Amino acid sequence: MKSSASWRLLSTSAKPQGRRPAKTSRIELRATEDDRDLLDRAATALGTDRSSFLLAQGRLAAQRVLADRDFFLLDADAQQEWERINSSPARSLPGLERLLERPSPFG
Repeated sequence: MKSSASWRLLSTSAKPQGRRPAKTSRIELRATEDDRDLLDRAATALGTDRSSFLLAQGRLAAQRVLADRDFFLLDADAQQEWERINSSPARSLPGLERLLERPSPFG
């Protein structure tokens, strides 16, 4: 369920939606030989190549950074609670109402 442009609500029971699109975009980066060797060793340890390793690990890192901004993964019970809370009417906040009724100091 997408409720806003800035975040999405996903259920943990969501199924993958088909195949991944073709890789048509190139990402280049510079590294020291030591860093490249370290990445190669890690990729080999996981039985993959450097590009696949970097893309997978980069994707995971990006998802972690953006997790609290983009995605909320909820099990079925938590999703029901989320829906219950968000379907409730907003509470009245008299102080906020007074503040918003004041003229803006910025014109």
